[in-house]
Amino acid sequence: MQDNQQAYDRGITIFSPDGRLYQVEYAREAVKRGTASVGVRTDDGVVLVADRQVRSPLLEADSIEKLHRIDDHIAVASAGHVADARQLVEFARTQAQRHRLRYDEPIDVETLAKEVTDYIQRYTQSGGARPFGVALVIAGIDPDGTPRLFETDPSGTPYEWTATAVGGDHAALMGYLEEHYREDLDLDGGVALALAALGETDDDDALDADSVEVTTVDVESTTVRSLEADEIASHLAELNLEDDHE
Repeated sequence: MQDNQQAYDRGITIFSPDGRLYQVEYAREAVKRGTASVGVRTDDGVVLVADRQVRSPLLEADSIEKLHRIDDHIAVASAGHVADARQLVEFARTQAQRHRLRYDEPIDVETLAKEVTDYIQRYTQSGGARPFGVALVIAGIDPDGTPRLFETDPSGTPYEWTATAVGGDHAALMGYLEEHYREDLDLDGGVALALAALGETDDDDALDADSVEVTTVDVESTTVRSLEADEIASHLAELNLEDDHE
């Protein structure tokens, strides 16, 4: 019995008797160990906020990559293994550029999300490989001006959300978003909601302009924009998060 259990445990292509793929479930656990990322969709655009914990004063904060620009109109936030995230980000960038070259138009967000998840899913069916231990939040504006927000799962499943979170404190973050999300939020309101969610679940009392990243993609410009530290500090001050954590 123990030998059989180990076979299900180690083999990515082997289902357990109760229909589980243990390696995929372990990959989901790896995501939960990562620092949190939050995505919020509004009528004015989409917002990505990531908690980047600087664990040493000797570490250059800019070297911690949690938010990534995929194309002019699409950005990605990650949680889980950073090296796995980088591989998926490079794949997404390649797919976006191929689409531009082939069709002479920007790729829509859903198409990109499904191409990424199709790629992830292959690693749940191939022997000698392991699943990606990372989840992505893909945010952007479609060519017709529609804001879209998707989450990828280590199993290779895409989900579309109005607001979502991946990484550590997932349940608490989702609870906060479900309670406070409103359909009439503007872009600044989306930034405030995402930061407030992180502030409510931050256990290290370290939420400040240097410990979070904020990226927006607005409908008007359809362009990815990263907020500067002083802009983030202003949002935190309005929310009384900065003062609470000093």
